[in-house]
Amino acid sequence: MRKALKRLKEEAQQGRADVIIGKHGISSGVLEEIRRRLEDKGVVKVKALKTALKVTGLDRKALAEETAKRLGAWLLDVRGRTFVLYLPPEKRRKTSRRDNIRLRRLSGVTGRRKPWLRR
Repeated sequence: MRKALKRLKEEAQQGRADVIIGKHGISSGVLEEIRRRLEDKGVVKVKALKTALKVTGLDRKALAEETAKRLGAWLLDVRGRTFVLYLPPEKRRKTSRRDNIRLRRLSGVTGRRKPWLRR
């Protein structure tokens, strides 16, 4: 298990940050976006701007720990103002493929090409 977590952490550190915490700090919108991505991918890389640290009054590690605590996620790594969160599979919401298709239909995303794009 430790090797798998280490591999996930390394993969997350290589790419760009998935979510950026801005001048409004740890708002409900930011938490919902992080939660959504955690449930989709399991691992999320989050970056906090300097203004987020000023607004919240927390240092970088405390901000990362607070975010992880609010989401019920594990804090894997903190490097500078960037940190990696992990949500174990047993804590993720189980959605079936059928549910995802139904949600896409309700939102109007069907995957069909527009008539003017057909060749």
